[in-house]
Formats: sequence, structure tokens, C-alpha cells
Amino acid sequence: MATSNDPQENDEQPLNFHHPYTPYPVQLEFMRTVYDVLEKGNGQVGILESPTGTGKSLSLICSAVTWLRNHKRANLDAGLDETRRQMVGEPEWMVDIALRRKREELMKRWEEREERLEKLRKKERELEERGRDQKRVRVEGGQGGGKKEVDEEEEFLVGGGGEDGEGEEEGLSKETREMMVKVGLGGWKREEGEDGEEEDGEGIKIYYTSRTHSQLTQFISELRRPEFPPSLPSEILEKDGKEDAKETVKEITLSSRQKLCINPAVARLGSVSAINDRCTELQQSKSKEKCAFMPNTENLKQTHQFRDTTLATVPDIEDMYRIGKQLQVCPYYASRTAIPGAEVITLPYPLLLQKNAREALGIKLEGNVVIIDEAHNIMDAVANVYAADIRLSELRRGRQMLGVYVKRFGKKLKGENRVMVAQIGKVVESLKDWLEAQQQVKGDQGIADPNSLLKSRGADQINLYSLMKYIQDSKLAYKVESYVAHAEESQDSPKSSSTPVLHTLVSFLTALTNLSTEGRIFYEKLPASEGHDIKLSYLLLSPTHAFSSIASSARAVILAGGTMSPFEDYKAHLFPELPGDKLTTLSCGHVIPETNLFVHTLASYKPGGGGGDGTFEFSFGKRSDRTMIKNLGLTLLNICLVAPDGVVVFFPSYGYLDEVVGVWQQQEGEGKSIWERLAGKKPLFRDASSTTSGSASTDDILGQYSAAIDAPATPHKGAVLFSVIGGRLSEGINFSDGLCRLVLIVGLPYPNLHSPEWKARIEYLESTCIARGGSKEEAKVEAREFYENAAMRAVNQSIGRAVRHRGDWSGIVLVDRRYGMERVRGKLPGWIRKGMKGEGVDNRGVAGLMGGLGAFFRGKA
Repeated sequence: MATSNDPQENDEQPLNFHHPYTPYPVQLEFMRTVYDVLEKGNGQVGILESPTGTGKSLSLICSAVTWLRNHKRANLDAGLDETRRQMVGEPEWMVDIALRRKREELMKRWEEREERLEKLRKKERELEERGRDQKRVRVEGGQGGGKKEVDEEEEFLVGGGGEDGEGEEEGLSKETREMMVKVGLGGWKREEGEDGEEEDGEGIKIYYTSRTHSQLTQFISELRRPEFPPSLPSEILEKDGKEDAKETVKEITLSSRQKLCINPAVARLGSVSAINDRCTELQQSKSKEKCAFMPNTENLKQTHQFRDTTLATVPDIEDMYRIGKQLQVCPYYASRTAIPGAEVITLPYPLLLQKNAREALGIKLEGNVVIIDEAHNIMDAVANVYAADIRLSELRRGRQMLGVYVKRFGKKLKGENRVMVAQIGKVVESLKDWLEAQQQVKGDQGIADPNSLLKSRGADQINLYSLMKYIQDSKLAYKVESYVAHAEESQDSPKSSSTPVLHTLVSFLTALTNLSTEGRIFYEKLPASEGHDIKLSYLLLSPTHAFSSIASSARAVILAGGTMSPFEDYKAHLFPELPGDKLTTLSCGHVIPETNLFVHTLASYKPGGGGGDGTFEFSFGKRSDRTMIKNLGLTLLNICLVAPDGVVVFFPSYGYLDEVVGVWQQQEGEGKSIWERLAGKKPLFRDASSTTSGSASTDDILGQYSAAIDAPATPHKGAVLFSVIGGRLSEGINFSDGLCRLVLIVGLPYPNLHSPEWKARIEYLESTCIARGGSKEEAKVEAREFYENAAMRAVNQSIGRAVRHRGDWSGIVLVDRRYGMERVRGKLPGWIRKGMKGEGVDNRGVAGLMGGLGAFFRGKA
């Protein structure tokens, strides 16, 4: 492969992406597409699908970092060219001197920075080797370590919202904010020339986000594999004989206080909201107990050492915590000092998706690159970030806590504090009254009118925006909950609840203040296992508005995932105003040979496949047909005769899985039941909902299933695992090699259209389509597409559990006549459609399936 780093490439001289291995053609196609999207910029969006096992993360890294270094190099080249232009007409020797000085200046700065970072890398390696055998000194910061005398009024009495630095960053005092500016923390305006490293940090950054911290950790481990050349122009490197020089990627991981707080007295609070409130409480200027780990002028050296160490070592979240602990400086705040010098910034979904979280961390998306990995669930992730719910039991507990607090401090509360605490009590009472009334109404769930929730006790006259601002500025929720916990501890009585009730109320009130057109509020009566409670839930119906600030700010946005198909929803609901020439989509093939994949749609269990009683159709109205269920069991029995190792069967829901197993377990005549006959071929394992009483953990189920497959060869070689599409085993689980030699998808997991949530979604989609000028028919088609796409995304995730690397192989059987419909089949990933034979439907029924499967498995024997 050619080694040119020139961003302006031609077909004869392809880009060198510095991939640590020899890339497959699909990886080259993927990397080239990412590079092109970033190079075009100007609000470009790429929606890219690359199946699990094709090295997606490494391809994202190599393409994005290669582009970034090339882009930086092009800018420096442009600076040298500008120097040449400015000296047109000057003697050649003067031009040479000016260019040499410019080159030497750039090289000197780069060498000094890299030497400093290499020393830190070496020191880190030495610490890692020695550190395992050394005891670390734990600094408690003067907080914690047993009971102590508490000045209750000083500690818990609310002192007024916003009296110092009203509306400012995270409720921090003016004194704290000024100090943070001095130590170079991101998010605030710097004094010019204050930080010598600021110049190194100028330029575009790559913000990489994924769903979980474990996925980010995996990404960072991949980020350490490739070696990239520095962004210095070739003429500088050649002059200094450093053509082969390498430069470590400068990466920083951002996270919440909950993950990064090293103050034990704060971290032990557990909930995110309580930790946030206590942390900012300790920064208030009146606080006697300042946090010992907060970056300040006294620990400026440690703060800068934290910055340089993290930029030198490509740290994950555990490394960030460890470095902060070693240096005795807060990783949450100190990490901001590394943002200006970072090239790649990794962070979990919520910190990117919430505008206030981005502002709190000093994240600026303008002109930068955003890469969202595992993006198949990004729309759900946006909804989850803005979701909130509260239960009647929590409201009752919250009212009790307010009563305890007012009884102790009521006479001390003055002015605004007295009024606001009373208003919070009215809001709690009104919500409690509404839910208590709803318990007497028939029906287990429904949509709540937001206006009716606050009609009791005069709560509808309260300005929720002002009330929310007061609660956030005064840290009232933290003070009330902390005082009640303190009072219960003092009385040696057990805590009534560990749930941060008032913080839950704050989240729900925040949802109430959202635009009514964007979301709905639902109520649901809970079962006896949850105390016959009743809860209110807020659901964001559309991610468009919440995501718009990202889409409109970034230079380019990449949505990448193993199973992104079908693509239409992302454009329609995340980028509805995006012109067609700014959108790039790609569905990559798999790296496995075609002979390693068998895909079959089973439409019937009788030859001919032409409807009647012989059709497999697991629609809601037909799926309880006992004859069809029995024939499904007999089909699986035949499959177990030829399929080696593991077979994974996915059902549309836990309820239907229970129904099917119930039919299979029924004895008919004197012979064995279908369930017993299946168990005679392979051991059977069954997933259950995490809410089911006594259900085993995911790890336990997988452990038992794996052990059965790895057991010495017997007549019952392998095992069958029954799971659910969208359930615990359908995402993030690696069924590679023998764990899944065949995946069986039973039916399509269409959501329940009769549920209040989906009724509201469909109504919203249809009304917004009509508001844009669409007809009623077009609105119905659009809503149906969204409904179908939701089901097929879940199916595609389940299918993706099977083939996990180049040498892997598996059969995929889609059991339902509807998979033979072009509209449905077109929503499958391209590599799955490619694996289908003919039109994807075999009219020979089970006999046709078994003939194809038998030949496939014999070819792998």
C-alpha cells in the first residue's frame, strides 16, 4: 500500500491510513468513506454500517486520525506558503531564512512537547511496574472517617438560591470560577497568553462517543494500536531527517463526577444528582469544608501534571481516576485542562447529547468532528437522556422528607426560601393527589394531561421555571435529603429510603417544562411485586430538536454501527433539513467468505408455501395457533439433528417465549413432549426477563450455555439457547464460533400499537407529516415505516450476534412468511441480503430448509 499522506489523493496513489494490519477491501472502503465525509466538512453526515467482526472501531480510528493529521499538516503547509507569498520579490536568501526560522520554530515546539510527554510516558510505565506492590496513601481531605459533630444550620439550612453567581456554571461561587480560570480549566474565557500549551491545542478535535464506558475502554485499547506520523509538513521532517517519526495520539476521556470523583465523602453518596450537588456545595465560597482535591492555585503543578500525563498516555476512564488519585487532584475538573491539547476526546452518550452537560465540561462542537459509535440506538439514547419518571411512593416519601425538614428549619427560613419550599410542597401534593385519584380509575396505563397534574393545591399558579432554577441554585434537594439521612442516623433508626427522591422530582419537573409537542407523559399501574405502585413517565417523542444543536454545529457527524439498517429513520428524525448532497450512507459487506454464511427465509412448514394452515406467520392475531407452534418445535427438532454446537433462537417477546415453551411442554398421548424431545438432542437454556422473580443473571445463563457447548463430545453435542429480540442477550453479547452455529429468528418484534406510548408516537409522526404539507395517506405511510424500522433494527441486532470474525461461520433462518416480502427484506443489512439464495424464500417448506442446511454444515465438517 502506498505511503503518501497527501490529502489530495488520486486513484493511482491511495491513502495510507496507517492501519496496523493489512486491511480488507471492506475496511478500505469504510475508511475512505469516513475520510471523504470529514474532508468535505461543512455539515456533512455519514451513516455507515460495518458488521461486527470487520474491525469497525480500528477503521474509524485510522481514517479519522489520518484525516486529522493530514488536515493539520495542510494548514501548516498553507502557513509556509503564506510566508512565501508575503516575501514575493525579496532576495531568495531572505526567503530561505524566513522559511527556515518558521520550520525550526514548528519543529522545536513539537520536539519539546513530545520529549516532555515521552518522559511522562516512561514515568507512568515505571509507576505501573512498581505500583502494584506499593500501598497508596488515601487522603480523605478532612471529610469522612466516622461520625462527627455537625452544625445542622450551617450544613443543611438552605441559604438562598443564586445569591452568589446566580445562573453561573454548575452553581459554583464567583471565587471558585475565577480560580478555575487561573488554573486553565476549560469552559471559561482564558487570559490571552496565559497557557503556553494553548497554541498546541488549536484546531479541529474528534469527539468520539459510545453507549457505555466498557465500549469506550475497548475503543481506547484499539486507539493504542496504530502509529501515526506527526502533523508536521513533509519538508520539515525531511530537513531534520525525521521522515519516519511517529506521534502518539493525544486523547482524553471525559466522564461524570460519579465515575471520576476521588473524594470518598462525596463519591459514597452514590446517585449522580447527590454527588453533583454535594460537589458544587463544597465549592461555594461560604463553605468551610472545601474539597481538598479541587484544582486551585496551590495544586497548579499537579493539575498541569495531570493534563500532560493524560495527553501522553492515551488513558481510559480507570486511568483517569488512577492518575487523579496519584496526583491528589480531581480528575473530573482537571480533565478539562487537557481538552485544548487533545486530538481525540472520548465520552459517553449523555455527556454529548445534553447541551448543558457539554457546556459544563467546556465541550465546543463548532467546527469539530463528532463520531457516534454503536449508533443503531442513538434515537433511543436521546429519548433516554431526556426521560424521567416518578412514583407515588416516592412523592409520599418526598412529602414526608419536606415535613421533617420544615419542622426543624421552618422558623429559620426567610423570604424567598420560605415561599419556594412551600411551593415545592404544593407541587408534590398535587402530583400525589393526581396519582392517588388515578389508582381508582379503570385501566392500567394511559396518557396524562400535563395541565391536570398541577391543578390541585393551586400548583398550576406556580412558575415551574423559577422553581426549578431555585432548586438547582440552592441545592435544596441535597440539603433536605442529607438532613433527613442525618436525622435518621442520629436517632439510630433505619433509613426509610436510599432513593434520592427530591432529585427524582427535579428530573421529572425538568421534563414537565419541555415543549409539549416534543413529548408526552404517561401513567402506569405497577404489579404487586412492585407494591401496587403507580408511576408517571415522560417520553420524548422526537429526537430532532434535542439533536439539532449537534447536527448544526459540527463540521461533520459520523453515525457508525454494526447494524444500522434500515437507514431512513436517522435522516428523517435526526437530520430532517439536511440536503441530499450532505448525506453519505454505506452498508459494508462482511469480511467472511460467502461460503461461511447461509441465510434462509422459512415461510411455511409444508411444501408449496402457499398460505393456509401451512404458513408460518407470527403476527399478533395468528401467533397463538397451536398447530403452527408445534410445527415450529418440530422444525427446531430437525435443525438440532444437523446443526453442530450452539443454536440460538430469538422470539419477539418474553411473553410469547413463555407461551411457546408452554405448548411444547404439554404431553400428548403416551409419547414425549416436544420439549422433552428437544432436550434429548441438545441441552436447553432459556432467558427470562430481568424483572422475572428468580431469573438467573445474564452471566449465569451464558456460563451454563457455554459450558454445555464446551463439554466433551456426546450424542447431545452443543446446546440450544432461547432468547428474546431486544432482550438481555440480543445486544452486546458475543456468540462467536461454536456458541452460535445457527441463529433462528421467530417472527417480527413489532411494538404494541395499542400501548399509550406507541399510540402517541404514531399520532405525533402523522401530525408532523401533515404539518409539513403531507397528505393523510403519506402520514400513515411514514408512521408505518418508522414502526417497521423499529422492529427490523431489533431483528438486525439479534442477527448480528452470530458472525463475529473473518473465520467465523453460521446459518441464519428467518421464520415468518413476512421476511419474504421485498419491503421487509430490504431493511436487512446488505451482507445478510447478499447471503440469501435466489429470492430469499424457499417454497419447499421445512424439507427445502433442511436440504440447504445439511449441505452447508457438511461443507464445514
